[in-house]
Amino acid sequence: MRSLISVLLSLLISGTVLAATPDDGWSAYGGDAGGTRYSALTQINRDTVSNLRVAWVFHSGERGEGVKDWDRSAFEATPIFYAGTLYFTTPSTNVLAVDAASGSLRWRYDSHNRNDLHYSDGVSRGVSLWVDDAGSVTAACHARIYAPTLDSRLLALDALTGKPCEDFGEHGAVNLLQDVHPVDKPDDAWRNYLVTSPPAIIDGKVIVGSSIGDNRGVQLELGIVRAFDARSGKLLWSWDPIPRNPSNPVYKEWSAEGAKLTGAANAWAPLSVDAARHLVFVPTGSASPDFFGGERPGDNRWANSLVALDAATGSLVWGYQLVHHDLWDYDLASQPALVDLIHDGKHVDAVIQATKTGFLYTFDRQTGAPLFPIIEKPVPQDAVPGEIPSPTQPYPSAPPALVRQGPVTADDAWSGAFFNTSLCRKMIRADRSEGMFQPPSTKESIMQPGNAGGANWGSIAFDPRHQIAVADTMDLAFQVALIPREQLDAELKDPQYDDWEFGRMRGTPYAMRRRVLKGHLGAPCLTPPWGRLTAVDMQHGTIKWQIPLGDAPALVGLLHFNVGMPVIGGPMITAGGLVFIAASLKDDRFRAFDLDTGKLLWDDKLPAGGQATPMTYSIGGRQFVVIAAGGYKSDTTRGDSLVAYALPQ
Repeated sequence: MRSLISVLLSLLISGTVLAATPDDGWSAYGGDAGGTRYSALTQINRDTVSNLRVAWVFHSGERGEGVKDWDRSAFEATPIFYAGTLYFTTPSTNVLAVDAASGSLRWRYDSHNRNDLHYSDGVSRGVSLWVDDAGSVTAACHARIYAPTLDSRLLALDALTGKPCEDFGEHGAVNLLQDVHPVDKPDDAWRNYLVTSPPAIIDGKVIVGSSIGDNRGVQLELGIVRAFDARSGKLLWSWDPIPRNPSNPVYKEWSAEGAKLTGAANAWAPLSVDAARHLVFVPTGSASPDFFGGERPGDNRWANSLVALDAATGSLVWGYQLVHHDLWDYDLASQPALVDLIHDGKHVDAVIQATKTGFLYTFDRQTGAPLFPIIEKPVPQDAVPGEIPSPTQPYPSAPPALVRQGPVTADDAWSGAFFNTSLCRKMIRADRSEGMFQPPSTKESIMQPGNAGGANWGSIAFDPRHQIAVADTMDLAFQVALIPREQLDAELKDPQYDDWEFGRMRGTPYAMRRRVLKGHLGAPCLTPPWGRLTAVDMQHGTIKWQIPLGDAPALVGLLHFNVGMPVIGGPMITAGGLVFIAASLKDDRFRAFDLDTGKLLWDDKLPAGGQATPMTYSIGGRQFVVIAAGGYKSDTTRGDSLVAYALPQ
């Protein structure tokens, strides 16, 4: 950290009068170990943000080319900042270090990822940092960068040089396929077990979840969470969200066969850690398969749950299931946010979990007690033979839902697109729609929100001073249908289902197909907004403001209408009173909003879609805001840019 004198001298030389800002930054993927996505920096604020300009652009040279399924690949990384350097991964999980002041390359590490494989997900969202305080600062690998690869390895690299830390695993890498019972064989063309989120770091441990290709069948890879020694890579503990042993307290809630065969329930979103309490917070996903649970009767604890694990042993401290017996792919896709919350006039160390259902659930971090009561409400029960849905689902009493939750009626069809309305109304009348938790059926059903709806991996940002959480949410309805096994081949060949996604769900009587509820030219059927940005007063559990997010271009790009487009990405809040976010799938724009009012204060056109979460840091007394502009699959402009903004010098 530089002295105040040197900071003032640099400001005088630049000729710019700015608030003196120490070198400070973004130490973890979510800004901090608790995933709050908040920065105390104030140089860029409500008064100065209009002057924000591009300071530098770094091109990684990778847009996903060279890997199979290029259209499934995306540059969604959020860099971390350490000692004047930004660290991040490319879509093919190469690791890069870039000078944070100039954007020049410091080093690049080729991960030798297996680009000849098909992957169930083609993204890598970043890296993590551990500094070995027990070692010499001049020793190799004093500071280590940990990066997961698509082909299921965990790398440890010297932060200074980019060279592998030879003492970690085998020459700097740990094989993550061990002990997960991989369904794919080594010579298969597909890899369905991978890690897309940066690991969590706590107490000299590197902790990883996993991404598992879903809807393939009942027997999938284990959704275990594992801790490795940060120096040696030795496995220290492993926790399985599904109880495999009768000694487990929740084993009695499962059938013996279900507990033995069911896979997944994996935590693919980032984990959060509480260093003071030595706790790891894990958001788990759906047990396999997602849309039929007849082979896994019961609530399926601890799938679809927020759990707190002891960082020393991996044992369960507490857990709360947020979706019982998931039949909708409502996995917990957002990083838990560890916050200091004022509740009933007292400071509470809390954790906020955003969900695909559009709810924010809030708990006491130590005990797991809900801060706003959670009410079990009856839900529809008209399931297919062999399925037994949970009779109730947990609804938080506050805050209110951030998205629409159905049921959908013909009156909800978007009248603003006259060419679309008639077809959409016809489909809505023909489909089932009984509300958010109606069980899937062989008759097409409407899910609202859909499996990509609500809050996703972009997670929330939290301002501790104003007690405001900000979330971007997808507000689209989906159609889903179960397919009797004997009809699957015919539907796969039927042209009317060309734009549907199929899941074979082997080991069950049914396959599945799903898609966005849409009409002509792919336009969504329901009235916009289809993407929103919401600020929530978490002290009182109320919505402070909510706005559409994202322009729908018209007249060949000459005009833009802020109707609220689908969003993939996340927000960041700064002490300058700003919310930064890109996320919109249709306009490639990066925006800054007033945290108090939701008013748009600044925006800029990115060279590609900004389907990532921004970050900020200060170096040399100058604050930068950085975002990856890589686009999202086939829905946006594709690119390889890391774009840094700052105020003019």
